[in-house]
Amino acid sequence: MSAPASPTPAQLGYRLPPEWAPHRATWLSWIHKEESWPGKLHTAYPPYIAFIKALTPSERVCINVADGPLRLAAQAMLHDAGADLSRIDFYNHPTNDAWCRDHGPAFLLNEQAAQRKVVVDWGYNAWGDKYPPYDLDDVIPTSIGAALGLPVYHPSIVMEGGSIEVNGAGVLLTTRACLLNKNRNPHLTQAQIENYLRNYYGQEHILWLEDGIVGDDTDGHIDDLTRFINADTVVTVVEPDTSDDNYHILQDNLQALKAMRLPTGGKLTIIELPMPRPIVHQDQRLPASYANFYIGNEVVVVPTFQDKADDAALAILEQCFPDRKVVGINSLDLIWGLGSFHCLSQQEPL
Repeated sequence: MSAPASPTPAQLGYRLPPEWAPHRATWLSWIHKEESWPGKLHTAYPPYIAFIKALTPSERVCINVADGPLRLAAQAMLHDAGADLSRIDFYNHPTNDAWCRDHGPAFLLNEQAAQRKVVVDWGYNAWGDKYPPYDLDDVIPTSIGAALGLPVYHPSIVMEGGSIEVNGAGVLLTTRACLLNKNRNPHLTQAQIENYLRNYYGQEHILWLEDGIVGDDTDGHIDDLTRFINADTVVTVVEPDTSDDNYHILQDNLQALKAMRLPTGGKLTIIELPMPRPIVHQDQRLPASYANFYIGNEVVVVPTFQDKADDAALAILEQCFPDRKVVGINSLDLIWGLGSFHCLSQQEPL
């Protein structure tokens, strides 16, 4: 398939809201895959549960689990940690892994439509067939749509939620390293991919960066790199150490952001975030980035890394989100799985 079917969500007036728009819930897929945290799965649960506890005071948390025994185990861990189980809903949706940002649904809204909310179920191939099997993950958006009684659209191309950012005013930001990678949709040109982005995310203006950070096995997801915090402002990670492998990548992206123009003709306001020191596990650099924060209704949950840059990153984000509490949670054990809080979560708008 090389062209969107008609009518598309955008033609019906649906748009992907920005992450800071009000949420009904945050969706997660319960951590369970030993191969993602080899020998360390048990250490991933404390920061994961701390994340859930940070969200539940201001929104529901919906968790995909494989079966009754896993649900009971999850409930027990959450109960023992003091989480408010009355704010957490479990759904019997088996998954291959936990990265709900990428295998979860895209929820679109049209406030004027009788059916306000719809789901887009993009194809999912575990970042270019890197980690099979992924058949269970691939059907999660349709399963969630069915559980919520929402219409589901199927573009029939591969797309991951962590690969795009929207500003709430028709602008989408992504990277060529990911979306133009031949391990995703080799039959599509950049123009054709832009057509899908417009038709199934409801965005009119597409902005492209080049590469993602070193160690990112997603081939350059934007959510480790550059994030919108309002309609004309981004935070973007920079590396001050000229000998670091990320230095030139992030400088190139910074210069590209400075050259970008919004549909109004205006420039982006750019706020720089530091990078933590390199974190290496078994000779592999891990994709540690403060940009992998998650914007909840009343909190912004930020991965920290027991690094001297933690406090500076949190202070910058506190200035970016004066109406939300910025919560830093030690993500050293999560990042061994090659992702953090944004990668694990998917927002459902109110």
